[in-house]
Amino acid sequence: MTGHDEVDRIVEAWERERPDLDVDPLRVFSRVSRLSRHLDLARRAAFAEHGLEVWEFDVLSALRRAGAPYELTPGTLLTQTLVSSGTMTNRIDRLVDHGLVLRHSGPGDRRVVLVRLTQRGQEIVDAAMTDLLAREAALLERLRPDESAELAATLRTLLTPFES
Repeated sequence: MTGHDEVDRIVEAWERERPDLDVDPLRVFSRVSRLSRHLDLARRAAFAEHGLEVWEFDVLSALRRAGAPYELTPGTLLTQTLVSSGTMTNRIDRLVDHGLVLRHSGPGDRRVVLVRLTQRGQEIVDAAMTDLLAREAALLERLRPDESAELAATLRTLLTPFES
């Protein structure tokens, strides 16, 4: 063990106060929760460095991951970012206003709307992604590569049932 953390203190207190409970899940999920907060702060800082909100990065990165010509329908964007149709419309409007995306009709069918990443949007999302990965790597720097791979596999095992 590499020393005590706040979770150890919390678990010890619950074990003392409620010895009838199996508090082992706290050993994992309290740490996941605390790490999530640190990750959220790192992400917000990385995005703010590039003038982005978290939601802006989510939409821009979905477009960037789509590959050239970096465009998707609003429906695909909602599926990838897990927001409502009204929320996505508002987000696209704001990104258009900031010059980060363009909205246009699909080829051959004017009823199809496509959202395309602008050159400026691509530059910003690429820079934010580079910054984000550096910050996330710093959060993992205490792990050896094999430990990081094992952690990723274990977390995948826990997460998969929720995403099926």
